[in-house]
Amino acid sequence: MELTVTEQKPTRALLVEVDTGEYDAEASLAELFELAQSAGAEPVASISQKLSHVDSATCVGSGKLEEIRDYCEAEDIDLIIFDLELSPVQIRNIEHETDVRVIDRTMLILDIFALRARSREGKLQVELAQLKYMMPRLTGKGVEMSRLGGGIGTRGPGETKLETDRRHIKRRMETLKEQLSDVEAHRRQLRARRDKDGVITVAIVGYTNAGKSTLMNTLTDAGVLSEDKLFATLDPTSRALKLPCGVSVMLIDTVGLVRRLPHHLVEAFKSTLEEAAQADIILNVCDASSEESRLHLDVTRDLLASLSSLDKPIIPVLNKCDLISDNMTGISGAVHISAKYGTGIDELLRAIEDNLPKKLKRVRLLLPFDKAGIAAKLRQTAVLHCEEYTAEGLEAEVTLDEIQYARLREYVVDR
Repeated sequence: MELTVTEQKPTRALLVEVDTGEYDAEASLAELFELAQSAGAEPVASISQKLSHVDSATCVGSGKLEEIRDYCEAEDIDLIIFDLELSPVQIRNIEHETDVRVIDRTMLILDIFALRARSREGKLQVELAQLKYMMPRLTGKGVEMSRLGGGIGTRGPGETKLETDRRHIKRRMETLKEQLSDVEAHRRQLRARRDKDGVITVAIVGYTNAGKSTLMNTLTDAGVLSEDKLFATLDPTSRALKLPCGVSVMLIDTVGLVRRLPHHLVEAFKSTLEEAAQADIILNVCDASSEESRLHLDVTRDLLASLSSLDKPIIPVLNKCDLISDNMTGISGAVHISAKYGTGIDELLRAIEDNLPKKLKRVRLLLPFDKAGIAAKLRQTAVLHCEEYTAEGLEAEVTLDEIQYARLREYVVDR
């Protein structure tokens, strides 16, 4: 007997945009299409309406809601996605009118994050964000949430199912916060160890799908998942990168950003974002082929500003320059690259070197034989390019920071 495998039908989604003039609705809707596809849905069409303010009961006007209902019936729509955050009442009323499941932008992004999370920390952060979002929305789940328990073991003062669910969610949130606190403490210990060892960190931040993971792979052969979809990388990845000057730095890849990133996620992922924000150098990567590349750079800078990180060297990195005919101009200190083809990588590495926290010097030293202790210490604390014993002593070519150079200045030759 042959077994036939039936392919799962993709979720047909209708996207709804309500333009109140608070943001670029057209660009946000285009992003919602990508978000829906990243979640595995098939965006069939979109419906937009301009309003001075959203309707408190149904978000859109009554006529537009009838249009949405009729379209869903005609096109066999499985899911309606609104490009803004809906209240429980709005979701319930829209679902009642259309008989189609409704989610909002925040729910969609949370779903994608849950799909992408791989590490323990990432999963904890996503679950905490989901519970924070769910808590005030329990009242919107219908009358089944307020049934009284009955039977043996439930007698006594009594408690509604809604109250039970709230109590359970609160307990789970406290557990998640404790577990995340342990993870963050471990992260702080690692950061303190890096600081103590003098490890220089370089963070790759920027808009989602800008090519950050591709850049990470190009620079370090890290093997980070690199796909043409939003939030392909969620968990931070760290890899060592040796610069042409010989200095090794720690490169950190981070979660991508989107406009109007739900505050639940910003709060839940704050420790991860701080890991990038506290780096010595920040690479602000954007897709130069996007019409909104400058806006994407600004979105990242705004987040860095909220994390008090604008005092760090921030290098704008304009990626995917192979897809455009003219390089963007007017962006101070920008480096134009194609991470996919390796174009401009040498210029990027030089820009990183120019922004290293300590001014470094590559010099040749001649250490007398009775200074063997200095040589041993240099092997541990400096970048030693080569060494050779001569009749006068040990000749070594090294890269030193300013403090080391001041201490060993008398041994420098060929200045």
